[in-house]
Amino acid sequence: MTTPNQLARLSPPRPAAARLSRRQKAAIIVRFLLNEGADVPLTQLPEPLQATLTTQMGTMRYVDRATLADVVAEFAAELEAMGLTFPRGVAGALSALDGRISPQTAARLRKEAGVRQFGDPWEQVRSAGTDDLLRPLERESTEVAAVLLSKLDVERAADLLGRLPGDRARRIAIAMSRTSAVTPDAVDRIGLALAAQLQNVPETAFDTGPVERVGAILNSSPAATRDDVLTGLEETDQDFARLVRKAIFTFVHIPDRVAPTDIPRVTREVDQAVLVTALAGAQGGDVAPAADFILENMSKRMAEALREEMEERGPVKPRDAETAMTQVVNAIRRLEAAGDITLVIAPDDEDGGATAA
Repeated sequence: MTTPNQLARLSPPRPAAARLSRRQKAAIIVRFLLNEGADVPLTQLPEPLQATLTTQMGTMRYVDRATLADVVAEFAAELEAMGLTFPRGVAGALSALDGRISPQTAARLRKEAGVRQFGDPWEQVRSAGTDDLLRPLERESTEVAAVLLSKLDVERAADLLGRLPGDRARRIAIAMSRTSAVTPDAVDRIGLALAAQLQNVPETAFDTGPVERVGAILNSSPAATRDDVLTGLEETDQDFARLVRKAIFTFVHIPDRVAPTDIPRVTREVDQAVLVTALAGAQGGDVAPAADFILENMSKRMAEALREEMEERGPVKPRDAETAMTQVVNAIRRLEAAGDITLVIAPDDEDGGATAA
């Protein structure tokens, strides 16, 4: 019968790393990486783990070279064996799935998980828009506003301070002189409260406002329908009707809204047969200036060729002309959305201009 001592002699010696706990091994790896000049993002760890790691490192004194080699080899082996990692917590999962789940689902999960699930609340505060940060600076106490500005970079803090009324800005600046006594816990609580305010924005079902949506629909509607709808809007809500008129962009608005230098880019975007139909159908009435504008801002050779085709085309039915003009307008809208051209801002008139096709 083999005795335990004999088994021990027959078995290979255990690596030095086997005598260490996982906490000790983690402390050794972190210390090794820091000595090698690596940037170890320990702030991404939960605070309890940061505290445990720090305490463990404080209790250790000396590790021999063989033990260090064993721990590093074991760590490397675990890394090589790792096939897939998942984000930590709901916050990490939402970041990984950003843009792949609906905004409504993401908002509900954020609310259920709580602001703390999203890591450092001050990261959310710093990433907020200027207008969003102005609201707490105007409404919160001067002490809270002083902490908020202190957590921002200097240039952004100066920009926000300059947007406040002079008296309010002076009182916040004075309060900043007293922030040296603020504890980290208090700063953390203030960050959580501010982040909660920034997150407490109701989700909307539409990406654009009602004016833009109605204007976009009327842009693609027949002129008779557009005029009828605008007349009805003016009878019920004149302010809304005025805004919708300003949002409308039709063929007749091309001379006022499209830069002359962008006309060649527009004509390349439209099929030539469609362009000929639109121009031939726009030889009279309110839309004639738009046709002249297009022809005058392209090469003379192309303009002459189009005029010849317009003569050969002959009279155009109003419905066909309107359809072709709508296609030209849609091409301009596509170029604007793609950033290829920039429309001139509509004049702020009361009647909103003509609404012909």
